[in-house]
Amino acid sequence: MSGGQKQRIAIARAILKSPKILLLDEATSALDTESECIVQEALDMASMGRTTIVIAHRLSTIRNADIIVVMQSDEIMELGPHDELIANENSLYSSLSMSEKSKYAQAKSSKLAAEAVSNLQTVTAFSSQERILRLFNQAQDGARKESIRQSWFAGLGLGTPMSLMICTWALELWYCGRLVADHQITNTELFQTFYILINTCRVTEEAGSMTTDLAKGADAVASVFSILDRETEIDPNNPHGYKPEKLKGEVDIRGVDFSYPSRPDVIIFKGFTLSIQPGKSTAIVGKSGSGKSTIIGLIERFYDPIRGSVKIDGRDIKAYNLRYLRRHIGLVSQEPTLFAGTIRENIVYGIDIASEVEIEDAARSANAHDLISNLKDGYDTLCGERGVQLSGGQKQRIAIARAILKNPAILLLDEATSALDSQSEKVVQEALDRVMVGRTSVVVAHRLSIIQKCDLITVLEKGTIVEKGTHTSLMAKGFSGTYCSLVSLQQAGNQQVQL
Repeated sequence: MSGGQKQRIAIARAILKSPKILLLDEATSALDTESECIVQEALDMASMGRTTIVIAHRLSTIRNADIIVVMQSDEIMELGPHDELIANENSLYSSLSMSEKSKYAQAKSSKLAAEAVSNLQTVTAFSSQERILRLFNQAQDGARKESIRQSWFAGLGLGTPMSLMICTWALELWYCGRLVADHQITNTELFQTFYILINTCRVTEEAGSMTTDLAKGADAVASVFSILDRETEIDPNNPHGYKPEKLKGEVDIRGVDFSYPSRPDVIIFKGFTLSIQPGKSTAIVGKSGSGKSTIIGLIERFYDPIRGSVKIDGRDIKAYNLRYLRRHIGLVSQEPTLFAGTIRENIVYGIDIASEVEIEDAARSANAHDLISNLKDGYDTLCGERGVQLSGGQKQRIAIARAILKNPAILLLDEATSALDSQSEKVVQEALDRVMVGRTSVVVAHRLSIIQKCDLITVLEKGTIVEKGTHTSLMAKGFSGTYCSLVSLQQAGNQQVQL
């Protein structure tokens, strides 16, 4: 699902709960403007009569709040309703209103256990621990029945040899005693026979008690070998693949049919074609679920199309050695991915070596150097598992610094500034504008003001290109054009904040 679709489902979950206290942390940030207006109206109605705390970068979502608290550098700078704060032209709130930005967020999802652990705060906030445990128990129901069945076999496997051993000892002692009494064997021969019998029974008993473990081991080994023997359709280490030393950055998506493997019945693209010129910036805009991020995945070859081709520099992407190809592609997604190392290690991730000066320059360009320097351990600060020690905006800036340091031929920006506040976003966007010059750049965005300088703007709707051109040419079509309508809708939302 797209980020906007997931966010709307999360909002519906909160509304359905009808809580006494409603906490909205960037609740509409991943929605396009049209969807946000509809959802915001629902949230406004849901907020009436209950305690509501709203955290937002986009000020149009909080203009109706009873009290607005403006913070800067961990301090409360201003306090009051929207009309009172906006009346002061020199106030911090007014300056934020004038540079109103849309913010987007997206949450990762995985299987039940992974989701529960990864999204512990969400589970706790919705008091869903019991529900998660109930779902987990339901998932374990079949395994529990199988465990009981195996316990019966284990009991029989262990009890039967032990019973046979005791009975055999009794029979042996009785029979040997008769033979000794009749002077047919000596005492020495009796004990020799007895010890041989004991050792034989012990081996039989141990083998019986290990039956269940052997069965489990066989199943485990079989599952491991099934994974080892599985052949992926996308081999990143293809020894015969082309290993480019340098790329121009020309991308040609031709006649592509595509659906995600997990949802084969949902067609994303049908005969989709898009040409991206080398050294130029191409923006891709559209509503949530229109296929914007899918294009990023196809260029990175996270997926292969069902039909059609994706070519880079005139060569089918399947002909490349994927590891070498991705060295020339930089990606900053709307969900920044950090690893459990230091900030320095995360910035240099993906390149062989970088000097301290290069690392700091990249961080400065991403507006991250000051925040890193203010941390106790600076660039040696541990990010925690998946970057949990850092805020969303901090993680995003580090991810942008990582892409800048890589200096790729093709730069992919999937809502790259979505988690930044207005002031930080402006600085980072200026840096990204400089980095995009002279290289192939693909920019996916909901907020249209950040892509007005792009050489080509492509408008998607339900997996189809409905318009493309420069910002000026698309705006010249007037309200009959999809792009102009989207821009006008966002500008109207921004103007409401200034009223």
